[in-house]
Formats: sequence, structure tokens, C-alpha cells
Amino acid sequence: MDKTTYKAHVAAAFDRAAGSYDRLGVTFFTPMGRRLVERAAPKPGDRVLDVGCGRGACLFHAASLVGDSGHVLGIDIAPAMIEEARAEAASDGVGNVELRVMDGEFPELPARSFDIVTGSYSLIFFPDARAALPRYAELLADGGRIAFTSPVFDDDTFPFLPPVFTELIPRSLLENLPPQWRPEELSRRFNSWLAKETDLRRALETAGFRDVEIADEPVDLVAPSGEAWVAWSHTQGMRLLWEHLPDDDRERLRVRLTEALDAMRRDGGPLSIETPVRYVTAAVTR
Repeated sequence: MDKTTYKAHVAAAFDRAAGSYDRLGVTFFTPMGRRLVERAAPKPGDRVLDVGCGRGACLFHAASLVGDSGHVLGIDIAPAMIEEARAEAASDGVGNVELRVMDGEFPELPARSFDIVTGSYSLIFFPDARAALPRYAELLADGGRIAFTSPVFDDDTFPFLPPVFTELIPRSLLENLPPQWRPEELSRRFNSWLAKETDLRRALETAGFRDVEIADEPVDLVAPSGEAWVAWSHTQGMRLLWEHLPDDDRERLRVRLTEALDAMRRDGGPLSIETPVRYVTAAVTR
């Protein structure tokens, strides 16, 4: 699949999900985003760029920290995500936030115009994230920092998902996916530079960053039920898989996951999955 077609698929998938994205009673993206902002440590007056901002998991927390003297620009390739975040900013009276539709892989923004760049589970969707990193180094002012998150990948990790799903989703159930959407191809595309700390550190240093810090921390993914998790999974990266499964396979996977996840709940309480997240921060070299 060429990059233009792939990006069109991603933008369309997240456009369709925007209305319910991160709004179905499942907690994960917001606590992860807040923790990323904490690690980025914006100060009052800082200028922050949030890449793949979605509905604002990082955006609004960063805006509260930089204050009225600071500014936060959120960009996303999905227009509906930008509209939802813009509406929320207006509703909450957040005046130091700006939203723009933009391809995060090729940010058309002035050089040295930001103090911090954040990207929570967004850079992993770029067709060539390593090539994009030097562009972000150029956007940062002297002493500027980049901070982003990704899954903690290993050789068997299913793309986008906590390790437990490697066992819950049998590869045989996905054999009718188009080749470009099969797990092994997604793994090649997304985690080839993220899985090993040495590769990740080298990519950042080659792109013009120093003082690279890589920290793997757990985030509790909490859902009311297996059914709620499955509904929520249609609003995030896994939607790219759901939409490419034949109807029968989609239903089989829905039933399997709902039952397996409900079996993990304790005494009828919520489902809680400890999900490893990789937090990466680095400073621009100049």
C-alpha cells in the first residue's frame, strides 16, 4: 500500500471514530497523555506542539500548565478530531489552544517556533517516523524537547494492544485480512525502530537529539466490561483491523474478545489491564 492511500485510510478511520473517541467510559489515553505531559514538563509561557492531538489527551493538560502566556497548537490528520477538540476548547473557554488539520509526518510550521513537541501514540502511525524526527528537531527552539509515547513492543506483541491480546487474538482468526493489514506487516511498519531501546536511541540521536530518556511505565486500562472494551477498540488504532475483517471474522473476534475479557473481571467489577507504555523524551542538540 502506498503512503498516500495508507494515510487516507487512517484519516478516514479516525474521522469516523471522532465522535466517540476516548468517550466510552474506558480510561487509558487520558492518563497516559497526562503522564506524558508531566514528563515533558512544560513551563508557563512555553509554546507546545501536540502531534496527532486527537480530542486532547495531552493538549488540554499542557494548556493548563503553560498558562495564558503560553500557547498549545494541536495538529491531527483527521479533520473530525480537530473539530471535536476545537469544540471542547470553545466550550471550556480554553483560549491558549489552537487546532489545525495537518499531516504530522510533514509539519508545515516555522522553524524554532516551539519549546516542546508531544505525541502520544501518534508517531507510531507515521509511515516513516524516523524520517520525520529531524523535522521536529528543526521546529524546536534552542533547548527544546520532544516527548512521545509508544507501546512496549516485543517480537510477539500484537500491534496497538497490551501483551495479553497476543494470546486472546489467534492469528488464524485474522488470516482473511488484506496482506497490508495483517499483524506481521503492521509490526514491521510500526515497531521496527521502537522495539529495541538501542535502535530508538540511535534514531533520535541521528535526528538531532541528545539526552534521550526511555522509561517503560504501566498504565491501567480500565473498562466497565468486555463489551465496553470492544466498542472502545473501534475508536482507536485497532479500528484499522476491525474495518478490514470480513463480517463473519469480525463477529467471531467480537464474541471471543468479549467473553475472554469478561472472564478477566473480578466479582463483576470493571476490567483492568496493566498496559506497558514507553515514554520517550529528548532534547534538541543545539
